[in-house]
Amino acid sequence: MAWLLVAVYYLYQYALRSAPSVMMPQLSGAFGVTALGAASIVGMFYYGYSPFSLVAGAAVDRFGAKKTIPVGAALVGIGALLFGTGNTAAATAGRFLQGAGGVFALVGAVYLVTKNFPTSCAASFIGATQMFGMAGGSLGQFGVGPLIKNGLAWGQFWIYAGVLGLAISVTLFLFLPKDLTTPKGGGILSIIVPLGKVFRNPQSILCGLISGLLFVPTTIFGMTWGVRFLQEARGREYDASVMLAATVPLGWMIGCPLLGFISDKLGRRKPVILGGTLMLLGVFAWVLFGNAEILRGPAVGILMGIASGAAMLPYTVIKETNPPELGGSATGVINFINFTFSAVLGPVFGSRLVKVLEAGDKTGLEQYQAGFQPLLYGILGALVLTFFLKETGTAVAGDVARKQSEPEAFNERAEREKISL
Repeated sequence: MAWLLVAVYYLYQYALRSAPSVMMPQLSGAFGVTALGAASIVGMFYYGYSPFSLVAGAAVDRFGAKKTIPVGAALVGIGALLFGTGNTAAATAGRFLQGAGGVFALVGAVYLVTKNFPTSCAASFIGATQMFGMAGGSLGQFGVGPLIKNGLAWGQFWIYAGVLGLAISVTLFLFLPKDLTTPKGGGILSIIVPLGKVFRNPQSILCGLISGLLFVPTTIFGMTWGVRFLQEARGREYDASVMLAATVPLGWMIGCPLLGFISDKLGRRKPVILGGTLMLLGVFAWVLFGNAEILRGPAVGILMGIASGAAMLPYTVIKETNPPELGGSATGVINFINFTFSAVLGPVFGSRLVKVLEAGDKTGLEQYQAGFQPLLYGILGALVLTFFLKETGTAVAGDVARKQSEPEAFNERAEREKISL
């Protein structure tokens, strides 16, 4: 019940994360800025989300779910209200608050998975958590796009969203159970020390880098520039562009629990991460350079989303490669590294694309290809880094346990297998 409530909160905040992509022209006009300026304001979400990942992770470990997650939901609600005012400064601060509060959803959900579910199904539940998030991402495009097109003022939408966020905060406070095992005392060191332990683990850094490199094609390309890419590079109408862009989070809804389930069944993480990364590399290359007459439409977006689900498996690996009592801090660290990519690279790619567009020496499609081709190199980087990741699946843990409890039998079996080869 507790995990489900937080997963619904995650759906809500993800809907607000993706909703601006369907109202970029309205935001540009309301704030009196260019498309790049509007993207910069929207991108403030990640400047809140990334650093507050560390705060949320340590706070959840220190104070428990009930005392922290409702506060996060309240911040998202207040941030939405500020964003809806139409004032540039208030909207910028509001978008920052949406990110700062929104991070408590995923960190809190993974914390509850760690506390309440066995290791053998951890990847499945973490994948299911992300399924809720991407359902919200899809809702923020599928659902909000038609509302804006049919006359709902963009500011009015954000006011309604803010009120809903405050209601979710109250609901979480009322129904989340108390964490009876929360440690007492320790001051600020009780928050800083766990983060230091996680950061000093090289596997934690690898997990963050891999997840971040696999996430940016969705956060930067799909959720920020996807609609414009389909309109300006592929010649689609606005309605069709919104629907097609929303198929990427729809694919995530399938891929996250599916890849998590496959990983749990195999008892291994690395083969599934490698497979998903290779698939994402192929599909994203097709999105940019493929012949739309051969394969196009919702199938491409769904396949890209399914493959992107591999980005969530490092969230399970980092939890398994650090002490169990640091589950919240571990999730905070990977979220921090992951979304630092989006916070830093979002403006970089926005500027890069604007420069390519202003140069005017390429067609619309060629401009977007030149602007986003580096994302392919990032996916390749994630592929290489995965080979250095430690396998933490239950199959490997089972082999280690059997070797420790029955060393002689294990060694004899290994020797027979060696002779047979």
